[in-house]
Amino acid sequence: MSRSLNKVSLIGNIGQDPEVRSTSGGGRVANFSLATSRQWSGQGGDKQEKTEWHRIVAWNNTKGGGTGLADVVEKYCKKGDKLYVEGRIEYRSWQDKDGQTRYTTEIIANEIIMLSGKGGSGGDAGTAPVRASATAAPAKKEGKDGKESFDDFPEALDGEDDDLPF
Repeated sequence: MSRSLNKVSLIGNIGQDPEVRSTSGGGRVANFSLATSRQWSGQGGDKQEKTEWHRIVAWNNTKGGGTGLADVVEKYCKKGDKLYVEGRIEYRSWQDKDGQTRYTTEIIANEIIMLSGKGGSGGDAGTAPVRASATAAPAKKEGKDGKESFDDFPEALDGEDDDLPF
């Protein structure tokens, strides 16, 4: 069996406030641009910088309930915010009103981590990153005593956050 991988990981800043629309089928989609930059020294020692702009598309995928990526982007993301975006790259073409074929490259997000913190436009506000994923949130389960269980917070069991010395 042959395998392939279409995966993009970006860390950058939002260029404009996200645009969120509803589709005719009742879905929601958020579109925004993300700027990534790289710096290097030229042959003469002068500092060089190049910024790339990426079109990000975040869909709601709320089968079974939960909040989708488009809703999270609409509520919490704004121009200047620093984000980690993970997704896949897609190329599309279409005919414009003049009959010309147009092309675009988009990143279809499946995970977004907000790195700016609350109210932070681009900087680190000293708070933990907020994470949103395109996978639907599971229905809420309660433990035997009627309280929340670890099933509600799977990230609480991640091994990276424990205090064990080994």
